[in-house]
Amino acid sequence: MMQQQVDVAVVGAGIVGLAHAWRAASRGLNVVLLERSPQAIGASIRNFGMVWPIGQPPGELHDVAMRSRELWLELAAAAGVWINPCGSLHVAHRPDELAVLEEFVGQYGSGLGVELLTPEQSLARSPAIQPVGLLGSMWSPTEVCVNPPQAIAAIPNWFARSQLLKCEFSTPITAIDDHKLYASDGRVWQADKIIVCSGSDFQALLPEAFVDSGLRLCKLHMMRTVAQTNGWRIGSHLASGLTLRHYSSFASCPSLAALKQRVQQETPELDRYGIHVMASQNDLGQVILGDSHEYDQDISPFDRSEIDELILRELYRQFVLPDWTIESRWHGIYAKHPSKVVVEVEPSPGVHVCVGPGGAGMTMSFGIADRFWSKM
Repeated sequence: MMQQQVDVAVVGAGIVGLAHAWRAASRGLNVVLLERSPQAIGASIRNFGMVWPIGQPPGELHDVAMRSRELWLELAAAAGVWINPCGSLHVAHRPDELAVLEEFVGQYGSGLGVELLTPEQSLARSPAIQPVGLLGSMWSPTEVCVNPPQAIAAIPNWFARSQLLKCEFSTPITAIDDHKLYASDGRVWQADKIIVCSGSDFQALLPEAFVDSGLRLCKLHMMRTVAQTNGWRIGSHLASGLTLRHYSSFASCPSLAALKQRVQQETPELDRYGIHVMASQNDLGQVILGDSHEYDQDISPFDRSEIDELILRELYRQFVLPDWTIESRWHGIYAKHPSKVVVEVEPSPGVHVCVGPGGAGMTMSFGIADRFWSKM
């Protein structure tokens, strides 16, 4: 079969692959995007849809996240992707949670545009906050919401419709060698640059690079409610005080240690399963709820009902919804590195691997890809 020549071949049509393909094509390069499944079905469609700059520590990583936000808005306008620049609220129902938020605003308020809100101001921003015991919240204007299944399907459709680049779905790549990619159906592509964005699955294509990558696997539980009636909206993204334990942006707050210790003493089961609760709402009115974190050898193909029950227990304590009916439950598995935001390696000349943005793929991928192609 005839060999096809391109400037860039991207393997994997999840959010990382879509980002790399788009940023390459936007620079005038001839790009093909290769995906083994009829559509992307991995971690990129199994998340909150939160573009979450506030979770990245101030400095370079936050700058990359803000560049991603800018590119999301640009792409959504061009591709007809639903997007909601809704901002976020970190809610405090305990004194140590409020202390962390006060410290964070004190350190970064002017630079990040975050501000502390009173209980009354918080409830004015979102009717979904539990008012009982509410001490306040931190408002951030930068967070954005997308609907992951809709967005991940719409973006390659826009690529094809606009003839920006070529998309080849149902095309498993079985080997990469000397600037060539070999598909299971016998087709071959030759590319000046090959970008592998297939998550932990890149082990099958580049096993030696995978062994050296240091990637871990993380499993999360999530749920989605039925559409809330009469157009009811939660307002902004919502994060409970438990979330302060999860994102590195809060690591510099002196009160965080006491918060972590209190959670460990009062509710060790939350630490056991890495539970911190958040909520977002898509264009259909459904509220996405979660989540948990289990790693490596603790990951099972069987979902524990206990984890869902614990997530819901904490959600009921923090938030209020008109209708808590759960329409869907699922788990996702993503790859992450213990210390790196993303794994970027070049196992051979012309082959670049970009995988493992952890739980920040929707937030960071466009900025990471733009940074990569800017350097090229």
